[in-house]
Amino acid sequence: MPIEIRVPMLAESVLEATVGRWLKREGDRVATGEPVVELETDKVNAEVPADQPGVLQQIVRQEGEVVRPGDVLAILSETAEEGSRVQPVEEPTAESRATPVARRMAEELGVDLREVIGSGAGGKVTKEDVQAYARLRQQVEESIQAEAVAEAAAPAAMEPPASVPPVSMPSTRAETRQRLSRRRLTIARRLVEAQHTAAMLTTFNEVDMSTVMALRTKWKERFQQQYGVSLGFMPFFVKAVIGALREFPQVNAELQGDELVLKHYYDIGIAIGDPEGLVVPVLRDADKMTFAQIEKAIASFVEKARNRTLTIEELQGGTFTITNGGVFGSLLSTPILNPPQVGILGMHRIQERPVVVDGQIVIRPMMYLALSYDHRVVDGREAVLFLVRVKQLVEDPERLLLEG
Repeated sequence: MPIEIRVPMLAESVLEATVGRWLKREGDRVATGEPVVELETDKVNAEVPADQPGVLQQIVRQEGEVVRPGDVLAILSETAEEGSRVQPVEEPTAESRATPVARRMAEELGVDLREVIGSGAGGKVTKEDVQAYARLRQQVEESIQAEAVAEAAAPAAMEPPASVPPVSMPSTRAETRQRLSRRRLTIARRLVEAQHTAAMLTTFNEVDMSTVMALRTKWKERFQQQYGVSLGFMPFFVKAVIGALREFPQVNAELQGDELVLKHYYDIGIAIGDPEGLVVPVLRDADKMTFAQIEKAIASFVEKARNRTLTIEELQGGTFTITNGGVFGSLLSTPILNPPQVGILGMHRIQERPVVVDGQIVIRPMMYLALSYDHRVVDGREAVLFLVRVKQLVEDPERLLLEG
């Protein structure tokens, strides 16, 4: 009986992928759990394993093709060679590895449990897995419909008159054409979608970094010796953001249809530069992390991004994002939302500037902050007050320890 290998649900908000490279050829024997093909997404490359043993009978989607969750990638055959059969290892079916609640919900939502990746113990499919898959399927359907509408509305390409042949102009200027990676193409599409689907606005403020820099200078050597990582500025801002999110929970939310889902946990995405484009790994339960744990996690993310070993689990989810353009020298910029999140904080380069303090002009290390937010969910008043709270917490580390 043929066994289909399908595109799994890769992560929240990942609607499509590109077939990167086939790790097996037609006719190769495949064991249970053995990677068969590598998929490229805007976030990470992911290997798709075989759920059952068999022989790769047919490759359905070729390298470079765009696929969506649920699409058939390949077909396995239980026949190892003519005249013999591979004895499949007895494994639980998708239905028996799902919880009763998940099975009922899958039946109500019309979800095929074979296409759902379980996050429970032993790969058990939970209610949350079914809900996440249903949301992703809806996003895929909406994306397909939007593309169809856009294609229908697009004017036909202008063709030159048949009587006038195109003129080829000689040129000695050198040009190089490079195929954009799947990640870069998807990043481009998602950035445009973010601006078209959200009512995005940005508010600005500036923060005096004097106290934080003094603390960092005082403790950085001991911090390095004790924890093996450098003490940077990011932990201060992570904790400040969490303190502000507690006071303004609508900034830590997600809009799902007609409902606003308030998140009572703090999974903070940290934007990291990568040769192929920006990636945003997530600090899970960042409110429970120490400064050292935050720095170690970020250092690990940077190393994995460099080696292209970040996993889907490290990239999916996130309730709020922080991006630091200052490491590249940016003085001021407008960060773009990371859907479905409704807020993102932009840090920038620290610059000594004259400011007025107690009626006196003094030189202070100042940083501009930018908060982009979805105005459908967050009002301007709350956005401004949220950013003011971040500023207050960074400028007063004692308050940061109490509220962050």
